[in-house]
Amino acid sequence: MPLTDTQVRNAKPAAKRIRMFDSGGLYLEVAPGGGKLWRLKYRFKEKEKVLALGKYPEVPLATKTKKADDKTRKVKGARELRDEARELLAQGIDPGAEKKAVQQARAMVVDTFETIAREWFDKHSPKWAPSHASKVIRRFERDMFPWLGTRPIALITAPELLAVLRRIENRGAVFTAHRAHQNCGMVFRYAVATGRAQSDPTGALRGAIPPADAEHFASIKDPKAIGELLRAIDGYKGSFVTKCALQLAPVLFVRPGELRQAEWREFDLDASEWRIPAKKMKSRADHIVPLCTQAIAILREIHPLTGAGNYVFPGAQSSRRPMSENAVNGALRRLGYEKTELTGHGFRAMASTLLHEQGWKSDVIERQLAHKERNAVKAVYNHAEHLPERRKMMQQWADYLDALRTGAQVIPLHGRAKS
Repeated sequence: MPLTDTQVRNAKPAAKRIRMFDSGGLYLEVAPGGGKLWRLKYRFKEKEKVLALGKYPEVPLATKTKKADDKTRKVKGARELRDEARELLAQGIDPGAEKKAVQQARAMVVDTFETIAREWFDKHSPKWAPSHASKVIRRFERDMFPWLGTRPIALITAPELLAVLRRIENRGAVFTAHRAHQNCGMVFRYAVATGRAQSDPTGALRGAIPPADAEHFASIKDPKAIGELLRAIDGYKGSFVTKCALQLAPVLFVRPGELRQAEWREFDLDASEWRIPAKKMKSRADHIVPLCTQAIAILREIHPLTGAGNYVFPGAQSSRRPMSENAVNGALRRLGYEKTELTGHGFRAMASTLLHEQGWKSDVIERQLAHKERNAVKAVYNHAEHLPERRKMMQQWADYLDALRTGAQVIPLHGRAKS
């Protein structure tokens, strides 16, 4: 005899599970703990199966309409759900398999690669420099979403991802392919951490994209983006020693190793000079770095903290050693700049490119960059070559960076025009 709503409502638990049958294979299972669950017993391909239809009272015995906030909605009852399952059986479809497929399809619609990537981006991008955030999302929108955006993230395989990265590589954008690979890795790891994927396929692709030119050092050369970078550096919240090194790196554009190993005895702040000994130089020749007023101000600011020791930028663990070779690059990562977007060495490329564009003589720029002199004898004597012009260039370069930092409209004077 079919159940009544009163019987369902008043059903009491017992020491063992109770089954209260309705009709057509539908029954209510009352657990010892008091839970009431709708079940449908059916046969499919000669096998007896059970389909879960929901929990009472969320799923009533019969379909009802409910009003909430002046809106009426239909709540399917267990009997209607039973009838729908029976209709599927009549069509030769297993209702249990159909329910599972629908649930998986719904999950996959929500957890697409684009959905998860944008969620990851929204969570992390507020901490990044605007220029970096813009590049990351543009990379996804241009190179990844058109091919992977609608794919369930949990189903994307390493070969499928590699095919997308190959498209980028094949147009000659090898660095962009590497950046896209890294960004995708962050998204997949976020999906794993949040339970939307089981694994990160990017790990299997290490080495699949050929390395970029070893001589290239990722750099930023757009004036507006440089201004954003300088403002990000000024807002750095980490170690004060690291912050000062970050501030000096674009101003002096020496090699990262020369900067981190700088010793106080090499500086003459009154003479506005930093004399780097030959043993520290790639060219194995002495090198003079003219100090602009901005660099001197940074050095005077850090002197009370590290001036009693040997190194201008001592290590975090011991003042008897220079800062880690990864300190500046690590700080750039914390500011949101990837290693394929900017490195400590990239400040040299930044200065070289813009100074050439501004018309400074190539010989003056190259001498200040201390690029290795082919003639070993000449290298011994040329450390002071073009020094007056270099002093002028270094000061005006620092002034130019200050203007970019404040967002001023900068119209640089050409170096060749200066007396």
